[in-house]
Amino acid sequence: MNAATPGAAERVFALFLGLEKQARQAASAGQLAFAMVNDGQALFGFRHAALLIAGKVQALTGVSVVEPNAPFVAFVERAAGRLLGQGALDQACSVDAALLDEQSRADWQTLSAPQACWVPLKDRHGAIFGGLWLAREHPFNEAELTLLTQLGDTYAHAWLALQPRKPWRLRWPKKKLLAIAGGLCLLLLIPVRQSVLAPAEVVPLGGRVVAAPLDGVIAEFLVKPNQSVAAGDLLVRFDATSLKAQADVAERALGVAEAELKANTQRAFADAESSSRIDLLAARVEQKRAERDYARELLARSEVRAERAGIAVFADAERLTGKPVQTGERLMQIADPAQAELRIELPVGDAIALQPGAEVALFLDSDPLNRHAARLERAAYEAQGTAAGQLAYRLDAAFLDAPPRIGLRGTAKLFGDRAPLAYYLLRRPLAALRQSLGY
Repeated sequence: MNAATPGAAERVFALFLGLEKQARQAASAGQLAFAMVNDGQALFGFRHAALLIAGKVQALTGVSVVEPNAPFVAFVERAAGRLLGQGALDQACSVDAALLDEQSRADWQTLSAPQACWVPLKDRHGAIFGGLWLAREHPFNEAELTLLTQLGDTYAHAWLALQPRKPWRLRWPKKKLLAIAGGLCLLLLIPVRQSVLAPAEVVPLGGRVVAAPLDGVIAEFLVKPNQSVAAGDLLVRFDATSLKAQADVAERALGVAEAELKANTQRAFADAESSSRIDLLAARVEQKRAERDYARELLARSEVRAERAGIAVFADAERLTGKPVQTGERLMQIADPAQAELRIELPVGDAIALQPGAEVALFLDSDPLNRHAARLERAAYEAQGTAAGQLAYRLDAAFLDAPPRIGLRGTAKLFGDRAPLAYYLLRRPLAALRQSLGY
């Protein structure tokens, strides 16, 4: 007896059962969160999904680490918070943009897909502790909302199983509790120095940048990273095949122009026409000579030499060898190993008030037990994107003693002014509260 060919309904049901199975087999909350925002794309076809727990985005589709200050994260948290406050997200439903404020609607048009669906996550008492924001190009139908409701119950059950709440009670006398509370309040008033940790790197101080002098292909690097060089040493050699050909052609063209000028000069005494062409031919000789000199200059630029003594600071020669570069493109830096400073990338969320001269302590990744003292010299006013995709302020600090080797990385601890212990502990929560309230 032949088996019946499965239809669309059977495939949908199989995918749905697979999602429930993955939720039950998740070994950690992180694994479950990843499955909740990624694995349902095959069934529901959403462009992106966001998992919110207690009003904060915990996971995003295709993102391994959620950036709290990202525009899309801020939009989803603000929109979900507003709708939950209105009681409009008690069950799985399509999100109505008319219930949002003007700023949220504008952000929706630029950051999210046209249609969105909210799937609440409820605990055993029916209280919403989180939810899924799903967005795609076409609306969600009733059958999909029914499946999402069931799937939301499965996800909520799995999440509570992986992160169970453990209620506890203090059974101490009331007077003892009041005494402890009073002691804690006094403890929170103790002034302490504010401090923050940030990634840092030892960089050259006053180094000479070596840039590409012409458009071309790098044939080879004659130095290695961190190698000592003297003034005049050959650093980089460009492919000079075309430059040599241009110089040879310019030399031959100059010879032809000089020969033609010489021949017309000799005939000028007997031929009036030759006499009239002497000035034109002389100008042409000067033009060809200038072209020859320029071709020779370009050929000389194909070999880049060090203008000062120091060490060659660059990452990897293989990355640029054999690849075309543009004029002015940075190749390396020649620096004095005894002259170095500390470059710090302070994330926006960790920024505190820092004054020039603030104390800085560096702990290198290669030597975490030793401390290198430094003083803050400059701090950028505007945050810029880092290689890790985060927004950070650039800070420069000067070492008080002999600097470590250029290129070493580590963690810098920056010390600010004194503040009560309560402010030190609650600074980031208060900032998050202010951002959530919009004041």
